[in-house]
Parts: sequence; structure tokens; C-alpha cells
Amino acid sequence: MTMQHSLPLRALSKRARRLSVGATLALCLGASAAIVSDAVHAQTFQSSQRQALDSVAAVVNDGVIMKSELEDRVRQIEQQANAQGGQLPPRRQLEEQVLERMVLDEIQLQMARQANLSVDDTQLNRQLRSIAESNGMTLDAFADAVEADGMSLAEVREDVRREILMRQVQQRQAQQRVNISEREVDRFLEQQGGQQGQSFIEESQARHILVELTPTRSEEQARARADEARARLQQGEAFAAVAREYSDDSGSAMNGGELGWVRPGQTVPAFEEAMNALSPGQVSAPVRSQFGYHIIEVEDRRRQDVTSESRREQVRQAIFQRRANEELQSWQREIREQAFVDIRL
Repeated sequence: MTMQHSLPLRALSKRARRLSVGATLALCLGASAAIVSDAVHAQTFQSSQRQALDSVAAVVNDGVIMKSELEDRVRQIEQQANAQGGQLPPRRQLEEQVLERMVLDEIQLQMARQANLSVDDTQLNRQLRSIAESNGMTLDAFADAVEADGMSLAEVREDVRREILMRQVQQRQAQQRVNISEREVDRFLEQQGGQQGQSFIEESQARHILVELTPTRSEEQARARADEARARLQQGEAFAAVAREYSDDSGSAMNGGELGWVRPGQTVPAFEEAMNALSPGQVSAPVRSQFGYHIIEVEDRRRQDVTSESRREQVRQAIFQRRANEELQSWQREIREQAFVDIRL
């Protein structure tokens, strides 16, 4: 799990969901219909029926998550799993896992509203263009692709906006909770050989799949899911496709698990040790860290020439990145415990 994220779009389904929806940020991971003529009338009638029968799945502070929203999200996950031959937990367990993620999202969005955070059109358009480019498309071609699957670009925009807001909240918390001292930088440089003036560092271009442990996913279940993802890679499936289906790292999943160029100290020790043991092109067995199980692929390596001062700044950022990842997980547990949540499944 890293803080260098890409944006996930949770409601993309079938072909559109398999598109690599992301660009670097940390965060992060939906869309719905735009259908014309008779299909519109049928959909409107079905929507009216559902609203009449709808109920609350969870109360989250002063907000609610409707049962229809949960059903839509679960249905999308099931469609994706069926299309790619993936295995899902029993329906009840799946609903609990998905609802828990929706609850956490709602808490963070409420915090964004309370802080008066916003996303302007320029920022949103830039992110959408980056998403389209990461799929090798123009923005118009990307809009055509999602609409071909019965969705609209307007709703994709809304989902991206929500993800950016959550990322802003998370980044604020990281800045408040993580302070890096000069002594920590010195200590890291000493551990790297004590050569503060060294001019080269080695970076790894890597991607990963993260299977988290959650309140409804045990250690054994997480390891089994990670083993299943790796087996599909060994059978020749594309890493990006498996990452989009299996990875719980919302920041990289929809970008095919891409982490970009990773510097020493930027990831947690267990991840870095496993990554460093791989040659370019190799894929690791599931690696356990405090975040869950990772499957790592190293795509390339390079040496970067850096000056002494820029080296210190890079080390400072790497330490911040790692600590921020750890603090984010702890902070999310805290806000979940502090929130009023009434689950009504």
C-alpha cells in the first residue's frame, strides 16, 4: 500500500472496468447509464420501482447508504468476477465487505465536506484526461468506451471527484501526523552506507497486488485470495488485469497495480526486501506486510544521479511516504471507530 496513488473508478464494469483507470496521485478506484429511447423508459420505471422498495443499509453519522447503492456495487463486483472467472466469498460476506468499504468512504467524504474541500473543473478535467491517456485513448474515445457499456462520462467525473476529495483528506491527515526530523534522515543515510555525498541511488519500477486483511477477511482467506491471484498470473493472465480485479490498494489497482519508480525506503521493509530480491520481469510469491499480502513484479531498474542535498530531500520524502502509509491505515481505523455507524443489513 503506497501513498503514490492513481484514481480507481469503482463502478466500471466489464470492458470499461478492465480499462486502466488511473494516473499518479495516491488514491485511489464508477459510472452508470446513458441509454436512449425505449431503454430509458424501461430504466426509469425500474428505478422508480426500486426507490419505492429501497431501504437503508447503513447510517453513517448524518448520512446514509441505501440498500440499492450497496446492491449496485455488489452486482458490479459480481459481474466483473464472472467475466474474468474470479472467485468471490459467499454473498452475505461479500455484502459486508463492500458495505464496510462504502462506510469508510462516506466518513472521509463527510470530512471533506466539513473541511470545505473542493475539486475545480481544471483539476477534474486534467485527471480525466490522464485516465484516458493511461488507457491509450483520447478523452472522447474513453467517453465512447464507457458509454458503450451503458455508462456516462458525467458519472465517471463524479466518481473521480469523490476520489480526489478523499485523497485530499488523507493527504491532510498525513501532513498533520507525520514529521520527519533531520536525525531520521541522517540515520537512514548511515544505514545506506554512511555516504551522504553519494551520487547514485537505485530505483525499481514496480507494480503490485495487495490483498488486505479486513474485519470480514481472515488471515487464511487473505492468503488464499493472494495465492489465487498469483496462480492466474502463472497461467499467463496480464498483471494489470489481475491487479484491477484483486488488489485492495485503491491507489494503484485501476492503474494495473503500477507504483512507478520506487526509491529505497519508500515502501515498508517487508515489501522492499522482497522487491529487491527480484530481477526485472520476475513476480514474487505472496509477501506479508502489516497491510496484508502483496504480489510484486519488478519491471525495470535504473540508477539515478543525485546531489547530496537532493539526496537528503529524496530520503526525507521516502521516509514520509512510508510513515504516511502506516499512519493512513491507523487513521482510517480511528475514524471508523469514532463514527456513528448503524449497519442495517
